[in-house]
Amino acid sequence: MSNGFGSWTPSPLYNLPKISAPIIQNLPHIQFLDQLMDLEKGKKPSEQAAACRIMQAKDKLITLQPVVRACVFLATAVAAVIMGLNKQSYTTVVAIVGTRPVTQTFTAKFKDTPAFVFFVIANAIASGYNLMVLVTRRILQRRVQSLSVHLLDMVILTLLATGSATAASMAQLGKNGNLHARWNPICDKFGSFCNHGGIALVSSFIGVALMLALNLLSAAANSPRSNVTGQ
Repeated sequence: MSNGFGSWTPSPLYNLPKISAPIIQNLPHIQFLDQLMDLEKGKKPSEQAAACRIMQAKDKLITLQPVVRACVFLATAVAAVIMGLNKQSYTTVVAIVGTRPVTQTFTAKFKDTPAFVFFVIANAIASGYNLMVLVTRRILQRRVQSLSVHLLDMVILTLLATGSATAASMAQLGKNGNLHARWNPICDKFGSFCNHGGIALVSSFIGVALMLALNLLSAAANSPRSNVTGQ
């Protein structure tokens, strides 16, 4: 093209093809501009990277909740069933009439001890509650509902820990007795009853530990993300 001052040739830059929006978004200089904008807002790239790592770790912990809750359900259900079916009979000679021995049968069962009854009820409630949450967990996605579940988790943890501790104190009394009160141990005569009770106690305390871990995971899930990212 000639305009009186010599010939002028259009720059090759005007002939470049148009770049689509997705390609522009992936260009390095666009990302650099985004970082500059974040710096203007007072955010440092290192802080953003740390916040992203924290968020990813938090999301991984949240995904463990159903697994831990299922383990709590199994542990508490096993404890309730074993203690609820725990029963043993013991026959001994109490007198001799002439040459004929008189025998009497004694039966040990969990219903005879209120602490064991409370233990079975607490573990049954804990297992039923966790099963219900597992079944309805897809419905409980809103924040308000998640907070309600977290509060109920703390209540169940307290109930389960109390029932386990109460039953453990009675189990210790049955195994060792109490010399000051002249209460004799019974585990030397009802060995099977005590062994099954011990298995139930171990399973229940495992449920308590897992329930505590579940409460920590629930607290992490319901913590505001703004506190993590610093926004």
